[in-house]
Amino acid sequence: MAVFIDTHCHLDAPEFGAEAPAVSERTRAAGVALCVIPAVAPGNFATVREMAHRQGDAYALGIHPMCTGTEAEGPALDALAEELQRRQDDPRLIAVGEIGLDFFVPGLDGPRQERFLRRQLELARAHGLPVLLHVRRSVDKVLMHLRQAGGGVPWQGIAHAFNGSAQQAQACIELGLKLGFGGAVTFERALQLRRLAASLPLESMVLETDAPDIPPFWLYRTRTEREAGQPQGRNEPSQLPRIARDIAALRGLAVDALAAATTRNACAALPRLAPLLAPDGSV
Repeated sequence: MAVFIDTHCHLDAPEFGAEAPAVSERTRAAGVALCVIPAVAPGNFATVREMAHRQGDAYALGIHPMCTGTEAEGPALDALAEELQRRQDDPRLIAVGEIGLDFFVPGLDGPRQERFLRRQLELARAHGLPVLLHVRRSVDKVLMHLRQAGGGVPWQGIAHAFNGSAQQAQACIELGLKLGFGGAVTFERALQLRRLAASLPLESMVLETDAPDIPPFWLYRTRTEREAGQPQGRNEPSQLPRIARDIAALRGLAVDALAAATTRNACAALPRLAPLLAPDGSV
């Protein structure tokens, strides 16, 4: 059976609530051996850590760009620095994330987001950890900060939910990043994204769901459908193998080959994942 890693899913989100244990059971039954659960603010640092240990998953610590408007800058960044120091020997802490920039959501302060990002990149370097990067309509600016903070040394990590150009994809790869692909690629109208999923070097790709967000097309409901009473389908990591089948078909690959490659790529991007997997790829 193919073994997958979901490199980005928010299993602590309120949409899951008391169902989280059942979601975890479905995840394992579907062949998803590990999930990476990123924090979004100091308020859920403990939650993602405890969930990762309880479920046998991995976690990341960071401050999401969409939270930078409500978090006090100094105290939030100090809390992250302290928690990274406190948990530095935790084998299930695998990255700094979710961090980055979001120039899509209105009302966010761009320079403030950039200050948060720059400090978090410094913390990642100080602790020798990869990064999980939010790059929504901000790839070029995030790349600029990576270059400035990197001192010429390549990064390890993932550009989550990548949806940029081929040139931006190549720039991310040249800096050492893998690119995260998930439910958005299953929409036939996502022509540019599907071209990237079909043509990028296989060693540059990892899989993710961003659950409960970014549902694949078979879970998505239009506004008209929702107004007619059809509920939006909730994304979860057990959907990853079906998403992978779509990507494998675009590339003309067997799904097992895609699973093996993307699991290998995830472990290269996030090296602390590999020791969490058994020799047969399970947990």
